[in-house]
Amino acid sequence: MSEPSPIPEGFSPHDRKSPVTDPWEPLFSRRRDGVVEIGVALRAAHANSRGFAHGGVIAALADNAMGLSYGATLLAANPDAAQGGGAVTVSLTLDYLATARVGQWLQITPRVLRAGGSMGFVDALVTADGAPVARASATFRRV
Repeated sequence: MSEPSPIPEGFSPHDRKSPVTDPWEPLFSRRRDGVVEIGVALRAAHANSRGFAHGGVIAALADNAMGLSYGATLLAANPDAAQGGGAVTVSLTLDYLATARVGQWLQITPRVLRAGGSMGFVDALVTADGAPVARASATFRRV
């Protein structure tokens, strides 16, 4: 097994914990360009039996990063808004382009396309050591 990829500059331990992602810790995040990027050094806990990052792990982390980015955009547009409520995922789509392997740095970089009214649209590029492995898109409903 290769040495894990280094954690890129600006990433720190992710502060939004969830029972779903607890087995995948440590997760890292950074806020940049108005979005919340999530990253993780891939380990066996993230992998299928062939040593590739499991598609479900990639989907869950992409959903998390895109949803947090949508929420951050809403809050930036209206800082006086209550932080309660949030958003729920209406639709989530991923296209898997390549494999990510144990030892690589998996990073989800979202882009908020629209965050207005009651719906938001976000996409993301998922990379492993900088190489694209998936693209994701999601629709969120404000609650």
